[in-house]
Amino acid sequence: MFTGIIEEMGSMVRVESGSTSGKIQLKAHKVLEGTKIGDSIAVNGVCLTVVELHGNGFTADVMPETLKRSNLGQLAPGSRVNLERAMAMDGRFGGHIVSGHIDGTGKIKKVWREQNAVWYTVDTPKEVMRYIVEKGSIAIDGTSLTVALVTENSFSVSIIPHTLGETVLGEKKAGDTVNLENDIIGKYVEKLMQPKEPEKGKSTLTKDFLFGAGF
Repeated sequence: MFTGIIEEMGSMVRVESGSTSGKIQLKAHKVLEGTKIGDSIAVNGVCLTVVELHGNGFTADVMPETLKRSNLGQLAPGSRVNLERAMAMDGRFGGHIVSGHIDGTGKIKKVWREQNAVWYTVDTPKEVMRYIVEKGSIAIDGTSLTVALVTENSFSVSIIPHTLGETVLGEKKAGDTVNLENDIIGKYVEKLMQPKEPEKGKSTLTKDFLFGAGF
């Protein structure tokens, strides 16, 4: 589990992608502290497993499907990425619950400045938009942010100078693709609110059901 508080920006060294497997090598420093083979690191919000450690970075396995469904497949050598180690049990919960399993990608539609903040409007598919609510949380390239505005097909966030300077969001422009992960709580609530499948041949109309409905 992650919190969406980026620890450092790393950079892409190379991507090896085959038909059934792939690897991604990244240059990093801070996230290597205490990291062991098998540990998880979120790269632009995508949870990856460390398979090799180097003096100035690490290598992680990555499935071809992940490269296709995230912006990792669009990165070139030298591209910078957001990095966060999995949350330590004794750490502070500074952002929100981030699983590192992105729900989809969005495309930055517009970027504009308002005094010291910079606004980003992101277009994204309806299946992602359904879980985005105003004043709720969203992870963009692994960065925990608060949703400021919501429309039918897009949402906007307002980002402070510190976040712009410490994450790759400060380098993003209109037309760029970003990884998106919805707040997992909303997805769990939706699942739990769905009615259970009734047993075959057994009616769901019971005395308890009618009593609970006010009859």
